[in-house]
This record gives sequence, structure tokens and C-alpha cells, in this order.
Amino acid sequence: MAYVITDSCIACGTCASVCPTGAISEGDIYKIDPDTCIDCGTCAESCPNEAIVPGE
Repeated sequence: MAYVITDSCIACGTCASVCPTGAISEGDIYKIDPDTCIDCGTCAESCPNEAIVPGE
């Protein structure tokens, strides 16, 4: 199950820079492509705002 980025995202780019598959795209709030995400959790661990959570 892919991770998701919540509205708490401040678009700092930290998650995108550590994603091993490049599943995260930029925007006002970053987005994770669920088809590319390998559910490793690296993005969630790196997020300074705790805006990334496991998807449902």
C-alpha cells in the first residue's frame, strides 16, 4: 500500500530527494504515485512535518 502526503505538506522537497523510485512529484502539496511507490517509508521518515502517512 502506497504512502500518501497529507495537507500538512509544506512542499519542502525533502521527501522527493530521498525517494528511491522517484514516485514523488512536486506541487503546492507533493503527490506520491501509488503505482511507483514501493512502500519503503523513506519519505515518511525524512518528512520534517510528519505529513506522510501509510495509505489506506
